[in-house]
Amino acid sequence: MGQLLKRMTRGVALLPVLAFTGALAYAQEGDLEARLAALEESVNTSASSYVDNSYLFLIGGIIVMLMAAGFLCLEVGLVRSKNAAMQSMKNVLLYSIAGLMFWLVGYNMAYPGSSILGGLLGTTPGPWSPPPLDQSHGDYAASSDWFFQMVFVATAASIVSGTVAERVKLWGFLAFTAVLTAFIYPIVVSWEWGGGYLDSEWAFSDFAGSTLVHSVGGWAALMGAIIIGPRTGKYFGKQINPMPGSNIPLAGLGTFILWFGWFGFNGASQLAAGTVTDINSVAAIFANTNMAAVGGVLAATITTAVLYKGKVDATMVFNGAIGGLVSITAEPLAPSMGASVLIGAVGGVLVVVSVPMLDKLKIDDVVGAIPAHLVCGIWGTIIVAASYGNHIMPVEIDGELQTSYFGQLVGILLTGVWVSVASVVVWMALKYTIGIRATEEEEMAGMDVSEVGLEAYPDFTNA
Repeated sequence: MGQLLKRMTRGVALLPVLAFTGALAYAQEGDLEARLAALEESVNTSASSYVDNSYLFLIGGIIVMLMAAGFLCLEVGLVRSKNAAMQSMKNVLLYSIAGLMFWLVGYNMAYPGSSILGGLLGTTPGPWSPPPLDQSHGDYAASSDWFFQMVFVATAASIVSGTVAERVKLWGFLAFTAVLTAFIYPIVVSWEWGGGYLDSEWAFSDFAGSTLVHSVGGWAALMGAIIIGPRTGKYFGKQINPMPGSNIPLAGLGTFILWFGWFGFNGASQLAAGTVTDINSVAAIFANTNMAAVGGVLAATITTAVLYKGKVDATMVFNGAIGGLVSITAEPLAPSMGASVLIGAVGGVLVVVSVPMLDKLKIDDVVGAIPAHLVCGIWGTIIVAASYGNHIMPVEIDGELQTSYFGQLVGILLTGVWVSVASVVVWMALKYTIGIRATEEEEMAGMDVSEVGLEAYPDFTNA
């Protein structure tokens, strides 16, 4: 009996200890569950952001790819019917060549792992390849970024296509496209988006490519137009012979497709959509991009009406939209909607006044790409500084170099010099090897017959 009482007493004495131990275990279990829940939430949030960012690149890239169709429609509408098949085929081919060359060489030059000459030349060789599928790549899928960047390079090549239309030989143009997309364009991109010289030394800012894409294409097109020369019969002394396009409604459709494509071009250049701030920024970019095009259209309409005694040139209106879009591309997020309208409006005016200036210089730009992409690209790049403190020269604030008008000008000039010199070398080399200019007889017959072997509109009379 005494032993039993001792055991009961000892058991009662242990009850508080057991209760404390159980409570501690429960608390630890609850803490563990809380920590696991927090970890799971963190992983889910990270994965969600990764997916959102990747989708932004992929959907934006698909939309930008549609711009290739926009360029095709615009260019085919603005050339004469005897050159429509050639122009259609060129746009399909240049997109394909751009994709191949950007994979083989261009991407690793644009976004190099290392560089030389103070960031002027990337040194990562060889084709690009994605990481294994079970590995993440920073904040987005690696292939989504490659695809998004690839469709940009095709845009630069499309600009050249329209300018030199109706007289450039197919194989010479395709050879130039290969060099442009493999080397000329990627080197410029590496200076800013690749973290190279312009970014590190001058705080040059070009959000979605007013200079890096559009001016690159514009400079290459300008050199091509000068070296190849104008179309036969375009200029007689001081007289300018109009050569109207064959399908203005198709050109109008192309303009709307390009306008639509620009939402992917600028919007997805935010490069992230996984936070409230990022998706709000994408939405603001969409709105500003649209309003810049509105400003370009209305300004071009009014300017042509004033200059041409009430007549409004449809092709000027179309290019006014493109000029407005190019103008806002360098900084589509920071300006207000009102400022975006004004930036686009200046672009629309520049398009209208630049076209006759080129004609006076006897530079034959068939579709008006040089005014819309080069001239407006320069304007859009310069005005970026107005959104970042209006600094004339680069200054450091809190240890960070600020965007300035002079820094933007340095980027414009360096890009212009590099692309112009490189383009002249390539165009001249092609001119004296495989040839770049159709003969007068081939040109008069039309590039459809002489280069393609079929006509776009066989049931209609060539014009």
